[in-house]
Amino acid sequence: MSVFKVASRYAKSLLDLANEQGNLEAVKEDIEQVAAVIKASTELQAVLQNPIIKTDKKQAILAALFGGKVRPEVIGFFDIMVRKGRSALVYATAVEFVREYNELKGIVKAEVISASPLSDKNLQELGNAIAQQIQASILLTNKVDKSLIGGFVIKVGDKQLDSSIAGKLNKLERHFVNQGV
Repeated sequence: MSVFKVASRYAKSLLDLANEQGNLEAVKEDIEQVAAVIKASTELQAVLQNPIIKTDKKQAILAALFGGKVRPEVIGFFDIMVRKGRSALVYATAVEFVREYNELKGIVKAEVISASPLSDKNLQELGNAIAQQIQASILLTNKVDKSLIGGFVIKVGDKQLDSSIAGKLNKLERHFVNQGV
């Protein structure tokens, strides 16, 4: 079975449990915290993926890192995953949990890439415009790519709108190449 399928199933079960217990928002925050810590630590990723490291050692590491910082059911859930030999999927499950949470709440992730950082006001206005266009809640992030020269690129799901100067120059270059100029 693929990593995605297994992580998706674990994430779905945790999502259902949290929803049943009425603490979905708190669990989501804890899961985001766990995902951020694992993503930031290549050593922790290596430990979780290493089949030679014993299960009790991995459980102790997770308990030491997250004990008292996240809800007991989150620690217990990842403890079960480690016991079942799925420690390598803890990060993938956390990421999948957030994705499924967003899907449940009707939240769409969007990204705007610009040549310089956008102000909070501009991000808010752009987010509102995108939300109105696609009729969903938007979680908008801003990344900076100086190679765009000016303008921006908006990515929503698998769609992309390139309104950057670099994009327009590339389009113009392709046009001239196709015309044999």
